[in-house]
Amino acid sequence: MINLERILLPTDFSDCSARARSYACELAKRFQAEIHLLHVVAPVVVPAYVGYMPEELAQPEEGAKRELEEWDDPALADATKVVRAVASGTPFVEIVRYAREHELDLIVMGTHGRSGLTHALMGSVAEKVVRKAPCPVLTVRPEGHQFVMP
Repeated sequence: MINLERILLPTDFSDCSARARSYACELAKRFQAEIHLLHVVAPVVVPAYVGYMPEELAQPEEGAKRELEEWDDPALADATKVVRAVASGTPFVEIVRYAREHELDLIVMGTHGRSGLTHALMGSVAEKVVRKAPCPVLTVRPEGHQFVMP
């Protein structure tokens, strides 16, 4: 039997992540699971000669924490617990690391659905997570049909 107790929802705050959030919330509701929201901030490299830097660039984790608190959905209330976390590094590496460290049962993430040259140049975070994750990964495309209960 499948038992989901902890679900990871990595987010970049895009529409794709919001769409994945509805899937994660519904699964959390049905399995009475906790949801872990994770945002990964890419490290900022600043030249030594820069005298002033806006706060958003100087402390990107703080801005991400505020945005994660505001990135809310009434459906999150159905989760037994909501854990919000911010990590710094390469997104797919940090997502996989977080899933391992917290022994998560499922990762639900949006995918931008890029293909061709854009995909070849940028790669796909979702694709790398699927390949490396220690647990099943549900990827949610930006378009397509929704699962609907009859």
